[in-house]
Amino acid sequence: MEIGCKRLLLIAALLPMSGWVAADETFEPKVERRQIDEALIDDEDFQLGAYAGVISIEDFGSEFLWGVKGAYHVTEDFFLEANYGSSEAGETSFERLSGGAPLLTDSERDYSFYMASVGWNILPGEAFVWDAYSFNSSLYLLAGVGSTDFAGDDNFTMGFGAGYRVLINDWLAFDLSGHDYIFDLDVTGEDKTTHNLAFTAGVSIFF
Repeated sequence: MEIGCKRLLLIAALLPMSGWVAADETFEPKVERRQIDEALIDDEDFQLGAYAGVISIEDFGSEFLWGVKGAYHVTEDFFLEANYGSSEAGETSFERLSGGAPLLTDSERDYSFYMASVGWNILPGEAFVWDAYSFNSSLYLLAGVGSTDFAGDDNFTMGFGAGYRVLINDWLAFDLSGHDYIFDLDVTGEDKTTHNLAFTAGVSIFF
């Protein structure tokens, strides 16, 4: 009986100590606080680039197209874009087959346009190259208005397009796009709405 009482007293005396030891062994993560340089956080809103490709000028064949464009990214989803392009129209099938008088002079075949558009990054995401590299990317849509200087006249133009942009790093981007530039033209003897499809590739910088 006496031995049992001593054991109970010994256990009662050791219980608080065992609890203190358990509390002292709680896990304390040692995470070092990161030092963030605010200058490295991406905040580039302006984009400036150049492109080249092919434009199919309705009735006048497909020709080389080059241009420049600039954009201001209002938010992550929307941006404003100004676009200038230049090309030179070829001959119509009527001119080639008939061998008659050309419909346009050489200067009237100069084809240039400017557009002001609103863009929407509809599908932002990432592009992967094998398992080693990943790049931010975005599928976007564009709509805008502008003017096309062609056939000796300035023609009000509407433009619709889509593109795919891949950011190589935080300041350089590669871009593929397709546009339809729509305006009315009567040079072939009838008033008609022309669709002029352009497919281009380009590079641009963010700053």
